[in-house]
Amino acid sequence: MSESRFQRITPDVKLGADVKIYDFVNLYGCEIGDGSQIGPFVEIQRGVVIGKHVKIQSHSFIPTGVTIEDEVFVGHGVMFVNDKYPQSVLGPDEPPTVFQQTHVGRGASIGSNATVLGGVTIGAGALIGAGSVVTRDVPAGAIAAGNPARVSRQRAAAR
Repeated sequence: MSESRFQRITPDVKLGADVKIYDFVNLYGCEIGDGSQIGPFVEIQRGVVIGKHVKIQSHSFIPTGVTIEDEVFVGHGVMFVNDKYPQSVLGPDEPPTVFQQTHVGRGASIGSNATVLGGVTIGAGALIGAGSVVTRDVPAGAIAAGNPARVSRQRAAAR
């Protein structure tokens, strides 16, 4: 795919075959698997790994520390958080920021405007409702929604 004037893709980004990247996208040192689609106004930061056939809708933010397995759907405006105690400026005696690791399992779906806090795992085939705030792990095949997101039931058949 050719780079347009509306994209920032650093040279250390690893793109698989047939990846579609729309305009107004920022990609920094991440890895994106074959056949994935990155919508407009998405930022993916250094060290993020995106699997194959992943669809990331517009206005989503994926920071360092996030791994997304194959066939995951990330809705519009989904925000991942990777810092438990964010600060604007660290003092000279402050320890460096340690980014939390977040994992999204194969075939999971995350609804629009959900927020996923750092350090959680969303299991394979899980479904996160739109607008939810995921503060703890969601088991494979579970349906979770709300603020904080709570499991309401299991899907009929996990993917």
